[in-house]
Amino acid sequence: MIIGICGGTGSGKTTIARKIFETVGRQNVVLVEQDSYYRNLADMPPDERNLANFDHPDSHDNELLANHIKRLKAGYSIEMPVYDFRTHTRTNETEHIEPKPVVLIEGILIFAEPRVSELLDVKVFVDTPDDIRFIRRLKRDIAERGRTVDSVIAQWFATVRPAHFEFVEPSKRNADLIIPEGGKTDVGIEFLCSKIREELSKEWSAGSGQ
Repeated sequence: MIIGICGGTGSGKTTIARKIFETVGRQNVVLVEQDSYYRNLADMPPDERNLANFDHPDSHDNELLANHIKRLKAGYSIEMPVYDFRTHTRTNETEHIEPKPVVLIEGILIFAEPRVSELLDVKVFVDTPDDIRFIRRLKRDIAERGRTVDSVIAQWFATVRPAHFEFVEPSKRNADLIIPEGGKTDVGIEFLCSKIREELSKEWSAGSGQ
């Protein structure tokens, strides 16, 4: 069961994924992040790397991501790239991912890329107000990615915000389930987890011949 979790940067996609892990069980779920599939900019001078548009669908190696989803769906393991956000390059390491009954694909542009979107069995969109998303991104990029306040703000207005309205927000129409930020979030997550458990129960019953 391949579940796509989409939404703008800082919308809370990782939080949703974490709650699915806790509810369905980590032994049944594996997470693949679209951010790991950013194209390697090692051949580009460092100053130019910072000017790249990381919010356009072409910034990801979508062909590799689609191939990896197909492998997991077929029951094969993958070697997921490890991306260094401080240098905008892929490291020499990979993360070994074994297939599990539920595969979560998380990313801001997974519904905007047909090669990826068509492989998803369930599409979930996390809908969060822009101001909340910006504050979360600002805190994350400073704490985890070595960015300055000015650089985060500049990137937000140059590429993040325009790309959200051009690619991310329109892709919401492809969602099977929209989970809002706020009081109703727990209801949406519980509904999603119930559907996952129901499907897993069907598969287990079929596998046991019952």
